[in-house]
Parts: sequence; structure tokens; C-alpha cells
Amino acid sequence: CAMDWQVLTRELSLYLEHQVRVGLFGSGVGLSLVLGFGVAYACYYLSSIAKKPQLVASNDRFCRFLEEYCPVVTETYYPTIWCWEGRVQTLLRPFITSRPQVQYRNELIKTADGGQISLDWFDNNDSLYYPDASTRPTVLLLPGLTGTSKESYILHMIHQSETLGYRCVVFNNRGIAGEDLLTPRTYCAANTEDLEAVIHHVNSLHPSAPFMAAGVSMGGMLLLNYLGKTGRDTPLMAAAIFSAGWNVFESVESLEKPLNWLLFNYYLTTCLQSSISRHRQMLEKLFDMDLVMKARTVREFDKQFTSVMFGYRTIDDYYEDASPCRKLKSVGIPVLCLNSVDDVFSPGHAIPVETAKQNANVALVLTSCGGHIGFLEGIWPRKCTYMDRVFKQFVQAIFEHGNKIFSM
Repeated sequence: CAMDWQVLTRELSLYLEHQVRVGLFGSGVGLSLVLGFGVAYACYYLSSIAKKPQLVASNDRFCRFLEEYCPVVTETYYPTIWCWEGRVQTLLRPFITSRPQVQYRNELIKTADGGQISLDWFDNNDSLYYPDASTRPTVLLLPGLTGTSKESYILHMIHQSETLGYRCVVFNNRGIAGEDLLTPRTYCAANTEDLEAVIHHVNSLHPSAPFMAAGVSMGGMLLLNYLGKTGRDTPLMAAAIFSAGWNVFESVESLEKPLNWLLFNYYLTTCLQSSISRHRQMLEKLFDMDLVMKARTVREFDKQFTSVMFGYRTIDDYYEDASPCRKLKSVGIPVLCLNSVDDVFSPGHAIPVETAKQNANVALVLTSCGGHIGFLEGIWPRKCTYMDRVFKQFVQAIFEHGNKIFSM
């Protein structure tokens, strides 16, 4: 019996060693499980994740223009297969996407209230398509809430513009791009005075150059609020908006949900506090900075700082004025807006689809996935995103073929 037990133990040991060496894929059952899971996941991805975006536009001419010259908005968007969920896309984009090298020329311009604004120019003087600087198309870029010209999405937009021969200028909000605050004032999504000054300045330098703008997140909100205020009375030919928060009440409510607060809200609040902390000596003339620095949500920061700075009676008054959905009807130039319905910063139910249908100048492109400034695609989405492709095609369409929709 002892000998039988030793033989059995030895045979069992050899069998287990063989299984370890062969591994899961050497087993017919294991391989079948893996293949079955792969097929099931592929079917789910192709049926429920990869979809054509929803194009919302009441103007048939605008729709045909986009279908012909910006076809990416009608093509199936294939999110990165291993990170298609909105929050994951939002978190990973800054770490995954490359950062193209861009050499800027900085310019500080004065404002009417004694402040200053930092502009970063990419002149593209080596442009083969537009060697004459006076007529070289210009794209004004507006980063997000605490973003600057160094953000990866801005660098990618400039890279796309460079290949087309265009010039870019990045509007950095007051006090966040390394320049000093000369007055106790920063910025917000509702106040368009600084943007108006920048647009006037850029247009005065190159009055013969075609001119349009693109805004991302809060930059898109600010641009929409400006367009809603000015209507057709703007030197801009058109605008592109990416991941704008349409209704600020809905945005902050979404960000205050426990998981979203943990992943985004608290971090964004600390970024806001950091952006003003180095200007504390200037700002504490008007604010209780100790109280501002205790904020733990964006809403608390806006209540103690932003709404007070710009003279709003309550934070609700500020949020109502900052929400672009209330001004969309007044936009007077062609505008293309890209949003993902799974964006926790701008919930899908708050996107003003019905309002957009009432303005012939507006087109919404709504993807089912993409998160906030995510829109990752490809197995390893390092160099180009769906958002980058929409930007490139739309900007080129406006500058090269825009006359076909300006008679709308």
C-alpha cells in the first residue's frame, strides 16, 4: 500500500507540473473559455458600445455640409476596447495621449480694468499652404477650467492645425499661466469680457485672416456664452465646442455623487484652490482666503469665491448665468458641439437637444461613450482621438468650404 501511495503521489506531482507548464491555454477547456469570453465581449462591444454618433441639426444644408466635409461625425465611433467607460476615459486620457512639442510665442495684453491676459501664439510661419501671414487662417483655442496652453488636448489641436497650415493662439485665463494678477480678479464661465477683448485683439492684428474658435469644457461654455451674447456680431466665422457643461446645476449635482466626488470633484476643487493660492496676497484684499481654501467641492468654491468675485447675489444666480443652454437660441454663426452622453461633467439628460433643433446655426454630435474630453479610440490611443479628428475635419471644412453654409 505504501508503494502504491508513493507511485500515486509521484504521478499526481508529474501531472500537476505538466499542467503548470502547459498553462491555461494548453487546456482545451481553458482555451474554450477564453475564446468564448472573447467572442461574447466582441459581440457586446460591437452591438452596444461601438455606435454612430447622433447628429442633431435642424438645418438640412448644415447637415449635408457636415456629411460631405466633416464625415467623421457620421461614422461609427469605436472607443478603445479596453477602456470605453466614461469615467475611465476621462481619467486615462491625460496619461495615455502624447504631448506634441509646440514652440509658443507669448504675448501679454492689457485689459480695461488694469489686468493682463496671457496669449500663447503658434504662428506656423513655415506654413506651406498659407505662406502669407496676413491671410493665414487663425484658430483661437480656449482650454478648460484650470487648463492652459500646455494641456495635451490643446497641443493636439495645434498639431492638427499645423498640418493644415493654420495659425493658433491659446487664450489662457487670468492668473493660471504663470503671469501675475494685477487686479483681484480671475475668471468664470459667465463673464465674457476678457474673451471679447482677446477676439478683438487677435482680429485687429490679422483682419484679413479667416478666424474661428474652439473651446473645451469650461472654455467651450465661455465661448458659447459669448456667442449667445453677440449673435452674428462677431469676427468669428464659426466655432467648435467640446465637452461643454450645458447646465451647471446638473453638472455640479452629477459631480457631487459619491464616486464622482471621489474621482473628480475633490481633485478639481484642489486645482482651483491651487490656481489662486499663489495670488493670495492680491486676492485676500477682497476675500476670506482661509474660508475659500476650506472648500471641498466645486460648488463650495464657487459659493465662497467665484460668484462673489463677479457680483452675483447667490450662487444659483451665477450658475443660471453660466449655463450655455440658456443662450443657445441666440447663437448666430455655425457651431459644432461634441458631447458624450456618459460624461459625468455634462450629463446626457442635460444636453439641450430640443433647443439646438430650434437654431439653424447649431449642430450637436452626441456619442454614446467618450467621457469628458476623452474620446479615446484604437488599441493604444496615444496619438489621435475621435475629438481630434472632429476638430481637424471641421476646422478644415470651415476654412476651405465655409462659404457653402454661411448663406444659411
